[in-house]
Amino acid sequence: MISYWEQESFLNYDYIVVGSGIVGLSVAIELRERFPDKNVLVLERGIFPAGASTRNAGFACMGSLTELLDDAENMPVTEVLQLYEDRKKGLEILRKRLGDEAIGYQNRGSYELIREAEMPHLNALEEMNQLLLPINGKPTFSLASQKVQSFGFNSDEIKTLIHTEGEGALHTGKMMQQLLLYAHSKGIMLRTGAMVSRFEEFSGGVRLAVEGGILSEKHTLHCEHLFICTNAFTRQLLPDVDVRPGRGQILITEPIPHLPFSGIFHLAQGYYYFREIAGRVLFGGGRNLDFEGETTTEPELSALIQNDLEDKLHHIILPHIADVKIASRWAGIMAFGPNKRPIVSRFGERVTGVFRLGGMGVALGSLVARQAVALYGD
Repeated sequence: MISYWEQESFLNYDYIVVGSGIVGLSVAIELRERFPDKNVLVLERGIFPAGASTRNAGFACMGSLTELLDDAENMPVTEVLQLYEDRKKGLEILRKRLGDEAIGYQNRGSYELIREAEMPHLNALEEMNQLLLPINGKPTFSLASQKVQSFGFNSDEIKTLIHTEGEGALHTGKMMQQLLLYAHSKGIMLRTGAMVSRFEEFSGGVRLAVEGGILSEKHTLHCEHLFICTNAFTRQLLPDVDVRPGRGQILITEPIPHLPFSGIFHLAQGYYYFREIAGRVLFGGGRNLDFEGETTTEPELSALIQNDLEDKLHHIILPHIADVKIASRWAGIMAFGPNKRPIVSRFGERVTGVFRLGGMGVALGSLVARQAVALYGD
């Protein structure tokens, strides 16, 4: 049973945001800053977001050369460039809002490992630099062949490296903690353990059926406008949207003495990615080995991909280092569609959706949140 006090104070809101990941918290912050007199509630089904926001590799990236060229196979070049610029703007909003030190941001650029199969892509390097020049103001991609040996990679497999300007790394946990603290400082309310099972729009607002609490009670909350920011899990609330989950599997090693490289790295059109963090190697990807099997919202690991990651770790990345131990493994769930464009759209007079970030939530999240709030108007 609901008490009088609960009815008075906990069931009615101006805005409700479903999902407390990067996008959800950023939408809530944008709402609060644009409409300071309105109250904003964020609902999260877990004790913290468990999709991709807290399970990514901490890359702050806009796209490697081969990834952008691959995108251009599925999208007009003008849209590829616009999406690249959107990622750049999104990162700028995030960094300005939270501060580089607070989120452990390192602006060192990145490297892409080029195998024999990718060598023809080098023919498009200068053309892509020219296309990106209005956005970055200087060449984005340059060859760094000498680094293959100094970084200790397998030179039989890796023919050269491409250095990418403007990309960086951050600490995912610190970023999410800072977003939560920033949201709290703005007076945004957050309820964890709150599963939204359905919603209904009516003339006066939106009703949400919410389950959770110590008694596992079902509650009905009301708001003037609802924002759905549940990325790969969006079809649970909007079953007809074109969202395909994509599981990203990751492992991290124990600390490795005298690790010969630092920074962030891409391989195979961005399907693999690794970085140094605290003397360890964090390595993820491989869903291209089994697209069908990895199109899932289940966070379990697969032996096929974990074995592949270990093989590439030992054979390509650390061929000269023996006795590398794996400390832990995990998976995060991303959201994809027929191309890399995110969905920022109205799904009713009082319902807005922001999702399908294509594995680029860190870069895009802050910008698409701003775009979503702008859709609502004043």
